[in-house]
Amino acid sequence: MGEVARSDGGGALRVEAWIKSSPKTYHRARRLRWTMTEPERALWALLRRSQLKLRFRRQHPIGSYILDFYCPSARLCVEVDGAVHEETDQIAHDGSRDAWLRTQGVRVLRFSAGDVHERPAAVIASIAQAATPSVASGATSPVALPQGRD
Repeated sequence: MGEVARSDGGGALRVEAWIKSSPKTYHRARRLRWTMTEPERALWALLRRSQLKLRFRRQHPIGSYILDFYCPSARLCVEVDGAVHEETDQIAHDGSRDAWLRTQGVRVLRFSAGDVHERPAAVIASIAQAATPSVASGATSPVALPQGRD
């Protein structure tokens, strides 16, 4: 892990820790940005036009993993899970990946692809709530969305 000084826009410098990824992971992330799934594209559109005042990166490499969406200021990862994430092997992989991300100080939120399409306002509200400093860290299970229509 290394550190890099970045300006916060107001002249002050902040130190941001980063985890180095291999060139292969960077190339794969770049390719994935061009081949995002429909639910990922829908969530990216929501994140870009939302009033959250948070900046997200899409298909962001961290270590040997690529995060669907990452907000560095909140150290928050947002994942869109399709049907493949319900398979036993993938559940185990996601669990170990989320555990490693927690050791790096990154919180993980998971949403089903169906929720992104059917309840977009609730998904954005859950992301906004998780990005606030008062939220306890370590949430890695699928997020229970508030009931009601969007």
